[in-house]
Amino acid sequence: MQEFFAGCLRTIQMISIADVIDIIAVSILIFYIYAFLRDRRAGKLALGVVLLVVLKIICDLTGMYVMQFLLQNVFQVGLIIIAIIFQPELRSVLEKMGGQPIKGIRSIATQKRDDIARVVESVSEAAAGLSETKTGALIVIERDTKLGDLVLTGTVIDAEPSPYLIRNIFYDKAPLHDGAVIIRGGRLHAAGCVLPLSVNPDIVKDLGTRHRAVIGMSENSDAVVVVVSEETGTISLAVEGTLTRGYSGASLRRKLESCLSTGFDSRTGGGLIGRIRARFAKKDEEDDNRSSGRESE
Repeated sequence: MQEFFAGCLRTIQMISIADVIDIIAVSILIFYIYAFLRDRRAGKLALGVVLLVVLKIICDLTGMYVMQFLLQNVFQVGLIIIAIIFQPELRSVLEKMGGQPIKGIRSIATQKRDDIARVVESVSEAAAGLSETKTGALIVIERDTKLGDLVLTGTVIDAEPSPYLIRNIFYDKAPLHDGAVIIRGGRLHAAGCVLPLSVNPDIVKDLGTRHRAVIGMSENSDAVVVVVSEETGTISLAVEGTLTRGYSGASLRRKLESCLSTGFDSRTGGGLIGRIRARFAKKDEEDDNRSSGRESE
């Protein structure tokens, strides 16, 4: 037992700063891979790959030569197969990584806070008005991933955001009403844009083309997408491939503030450090609210 602890102590003493950084980097990578696969179809495919690896190990240990030969040939072209199978997911990851370089994670923080507030107010008020009249609408708020290829499918307008302008664009007799509005840098950048449809087979069948486009847009970028149904007037919002429905003007405003304020907070600053501080500040506020609630009781 003493030799065991002595060996552990020698191993710990041999650990350098580079080893610690290496372990932390690998841990972060594994965490983000898990977080990415957890809520996507790729999670099921990844489980299949893991099962093949386990089967390969069992074949090596038990001497199942025929199965071992087959699996060996599969793994020789494994990288190509994985690239083909995970093509939509890999494309989504690379697009988001390309939109978030380490030195540029602060792109939302570069926007002034009053610009974000104006966008939130205009979009939520316009969505509430469009909901009342059951006028269909698609509003994409660009964040880190640039949407230049989608802008090319529409018409650049580059105007100050206002609820009346947004509602006018989606008026059913207007020439640009049948596409999406893209908001970039706190301004109405383009209208009449065509969005990619989601290819996720697990989407509820009663969702129409407009809602599938919203989900597809949020799957392929980090954009916040608002949609108003022309059949029911229901306001929905999609982020990271997840669609939530049944918003009012007030609840949509709160949700947009939560999504768009992640990259910038006047108390914490912008960038990755600002996001971390904002998360801890939010947790502290929740703890304070719980404490005040218990005191009032």
